[in-house]
Amino acid sequence: MGRGKIEIMRIENTTNRQVTFSKRRAGIIKKAKELTVLCDAHASLILFSSTHKLFEYCSPTTTMKKMIDRYQQVTGTNLWDSHYESMQKEFNKLKEKNERLRKSIRQRIGEDLDELNHSELCGLEQNLSEALKKIRLTLENKIKRQIDTCRKKIRLADDPRNKGFRELQEEINCSFDGSEDNYESMMVIRDSDAQPCPVRVQSSHPNLHERGYGCHDLVLG
Repeated sequence: MGRGKIEIMRIENTTNRQVTFSKRRAGIIKKAKELTVLCDAHASLILFSSTHKLFEYCSPTTTMKKMIDRYQQVTGTNLWDSHYESMQKEFNKLKEKNERLRKSIRQRIGEDLDELNHSELCGLEQNLSEALKKIRLTLENKIKRQIDTCRKKIRLADDPRNKGFRELQEEINCSFDGSEDNYESMMVIRDSDAQPCPVRVQSSHPNLHERGYGCHDLVLG
């Protein structure tokens, strides 16, 4: 008995469907290659799987573009007409939108106002007034931040404690440079906000003790 005819229908199992697709794809590409070699034919295949993956084959003696162009020439059809028309419509829409934006910009700088009616002019004036308020508010906030930054820098620079500390540190550093005259100097730093703070600087150099230099008190007050 002969084999029964197998009904061709969609394979429901996903795994089995993918396996069958891989086998049949390899088989049909093999047949196309055989036709190209045995019969000197030009063959091209475009396959999309159920997962939208592309597979293609084209005879080595030609290209896919040449095959498509040849198909259009032989059949008298143009595969790109509908696509071109769609692109042309989209281009026209974008062109009109661009022209409207350009006109709106010109009107905002005071050009092309004659074609606007009273209501449109009032609306434009309102929009410009609101935009001007936002610009002024932003500018004021930036100026305030800059002024606050400058004031902080000025307060830090004018702070007597910071200034006095720097001068005291410089004076002490000079005192240990070996100059006897520096040990004879007394510095008094006056700060109306701070209490007097005595600072004792004692030298351990023997020559200074022999010459009568004792401990010197530096008073911050």
